[in-house]
Amino acid sequence: MSAMLLALFLVFGQLSLMAVGGANAVVPEMLRMVVNEHGWMTAAEFTALFAIAQSAPGPNVLIASLVGWQMASLPGAAISLIGICGPSSILSFYVARLWQRFRDYKLCHAIQRGFAPLSIGLVLGGAWLLAGIANTGWSAWLLCAVCALIAWRTSLHPLWLLGAGAMAGLLGWV
Repeated sequence: MSAMLLALFLVFGQLSLMAVGGANAVVPEMLRMVVNEHGWMTAAEFTALFAIAQSAPGPNVLIASLVGWQMASLPGAAISLIGICGPSSILSFYVARLWQRFRDYKLCHAIQRGFAPLSIGLVLGGAWLLAGIANTGWSAWLLCAVCALIAWRTSLHPLWLLGAGAMAGLLGWV
């Protein structure tokens, strides 16, 4: 059990330091490490946990605690959450202190401008990867595209889209 807890902490600690833009930005790497590298679960199981994490209220890092829970119950969930939050929080604290000192420098402004598209690209990459795993037919791809378009172009609350997806599944449309 302690070997699994250490492995969970190391995996999520590494991901924490790469999570520019939040936990969703490292979903592709998280999937690769959890599914391909360690073989802790299948891609479909990971995608299901991701869907649960996204539909639950709270922060995006819930996926880490759900993976940890799946692997080692409550201690696994706690260690995974500490792993995904701890290192980046400590790094952010010290970077923020430094940032305040140099915030008016051109380099700081250039870094800020570079991080926005980087974060967006990482999140979109994760979305594309999960869509490829979850969408098994044309109707699922259509539902995914329609929901993405609605989410992008309107201010409709995402719970309505989740409800629509659940209803489509219940009716056997996807």
